Amino acid sequence: MSFLELRSLVKNFGGLRAVDNFSLSLEEGSVNALVGPNGCGKSTLFNLITGALRPDSGHVFFKGEDITGLAPHLIARRGIGRKFQVPAIFDELTARENLVVAARGAVRQTEIADIEALIRLSDVAAREAGELAHGQKQWLEIGMLLAQAPSLILLDEPTAGMTEAETRATAELILTINQQQKVTILVIEHDMAFIQYLGCPLHVMSKGRILKSGSFADIRRDPEVRALYFGTHEALNHA
Repeated sequence: MSFLELRSLVKNFGGLRAVDNFSLSLEEGSVNALVGPNGCGKSTLFNLITGALRPDSGHVFFKGEDITGLAPHLIARRGIGRKFQVPAIFDELTARENLVVAARGAVRQTEIADIEALIRLSDVAAREAGELAHGQKQWLEIGMLLAQAPSLILLDEPTAGMTEAETRATAELILTINQQQKVTILVIEHDMAFIQYLGCPLHVMSKGRILKSGSFADIRRDPEVRALYFGTHEALNHA
């Protein structure tokens, strides 16, 4: 069985089927990206994985265990961390204090310093988090996840609102975390330049299910994906 296996997940909201017989398998240590138009079910899928929502049918397996419908805190304890689109940090605390709070005493001070260096915030670790630049706040939240020692991280649009330089740096950070920390990563994104920087397998979601999977180059050439994206296909052309 795969490290994370989503098997025939279905989630309905009244007459709307947000996730429709969705299946996906991720290997341990991999980086994967999930893209698709707004409303295609990406965030709902993350909610099903993390226990924020219970599927109407189907199963979520993590490390061989069926975790379908477990409470979010129990799923988090098993090693799944999630970053939301808007950074959830404590503005009045320093960047370092945010990491310490997130760690809940689970890591030593030297390990906190290692995380600060990894997320490129060593020089500003003593500053209040609310004073950091937008990209730095995003990196801080990723660091807060790392402080909890997850084996799987779900990132929901981690480059939203970033400059091009911050976007490239975030891609580099994610790849470094994957390689150095051996953390499996699944990313939701709209920014195709960012996806290209990652150079990872890409899964296109439409109407609650996987439309296509493949490399960035393969997806970029696919006529069905281009038709789905309409205006967004321009980003595919010029990424």
